[in-house]
Amino acid sequence: MAGHSQFKNIMHRKGRQDAARARKFTRLLREVQVAARAGLPDPAHNPRLRAAIQACKSENVPKENIERAIKRGGGDGEELQEVRYEGYGPGGVAVIVEALTDNRNRTASEIRATFTRHGGSLGETNSVSFQFDRVGIVRYRASVASAEAMLEAAIEAGASDCTSDEQGHEITCAPDELAAVREVLESRFGPPEEAYLGWRPQATVPVDDERAESLFKLLEALDENDDVQRVTANFEVSDKALQRLSA
Repeated sequence: MAGHSQFKNIMHRKGRQDAARARKFTRLLREVQVAARAGLPDPAHNPRLRAAIQACKSENVPKENIERAIKRGGGDGEELQEVRYEGYGPGGVAVIVEALTDNRNRTASEIRATFTRHGGSLGETNSVSFQFDRVGIVRYRASVASAEAMLEAAIEAGASDCTSDEQGHEITCAPDELAAVREVLESRFGPPEEAYLGWRPQATVPVDDERAESLFKLLEALDENDDVQRVTANFEVSDKALQRLSA
């Protein structure tokens, strides 16, 4: 397993549940707000909003918080802008940072400082994204189905790939097939944990054990920024380093 999934596994093992949960709530509600502003505030007619609400429910976000986020997205709150930052981390690892912000200058300054502080460098837009493919991603908890059942369902839904481990199932598809694949899987397994457009590395960059620690400090610092929604990188580290960093 490489990249985003390896990083998430380490964050899961390290704990810090309260802070991580608060950040996750904020990110989920921001996505609801942006989805409501980008289309109709009715989830029945706005697939992105429907997926955002389902993601909130799967994490037990209070209903009243979701309703407030929809209301803010309808024009009663600040307008959040979707921005993307790209750069390189230790070991030449390509990193894509997706954020929602009400102040682009502040967020850009913070992201640049984080890259610099942890041995990376922020580049221009599209400076590393050519090394990734844009894909639709649907995630389910491991308990929803066996790996075999999920793979079979993903193939029938028209997905291009399905990977499973102890943390869950990740189904990928073409960007324009995301809504259709999600709906087919939802009809069989219920609402997914997540359904969104993301990035998949075309190839991974091996990172030695010494640089792995610096890389993960960068990824963790980016992930802890309040404006950051998602961090994706094209690295691969050894099982030894993974165990040490998880300790």
